[in-house]
Amino acid sequence: MIETIRDYYQINNYLATSGQPTPREFASIAQAGYQVVINLATSRSTNALANEGIIVTDLGIVYVQIPVLWDNPRLEDVETFFKIMHSFDGQKVWVHCAKNMRVSCFIYFWQKYILHLPESQASYPMNQIWQPTGVWQTLVEQAETSLVSGNY
Repeated sequence: MIETIRDYYQINNYLATSGQPTPREFASIAQAGYQVVINLATSRSTNALANEGIIVTDLGIVYVQIPVLWDNPRLEDVETFFKIMHSFDGQKVWVHCAKNMRVSCFIYFWQKYILHLPESQASYPMNQIWQPTGVWQTLVEQAETSLVSGNY
């Protein structure tokens, strides 16, 4: 059932991304062996679940929320994301937001600046979902100068 979750993308054996899952879909995520859910949406994002943390933790999954503001994404949010991802190294992690747009950009940064994948691989699934514009393009440009030399 995880394949039917909104904007689902399997990145590798330990990492998947999507838009906002439903409570039933979170149960499928748990059944698929995911140990961690990271939510990059805010509690006011499209289709946000008011009790998402409870739903996820009741399934035995670790829940982390980094509320990234759609109209004001920050490099600090990306750096927090990197630290959290490192802390769950070797575990199955599901990262979501409302429509997999925030997530795809953060996963792009993770794959490019942490995993050092070539651009053609690092840009997946962002290149399938959208091309960042506006404040998100600015974030990508800031990352080019700031994250390249970071020690995460």
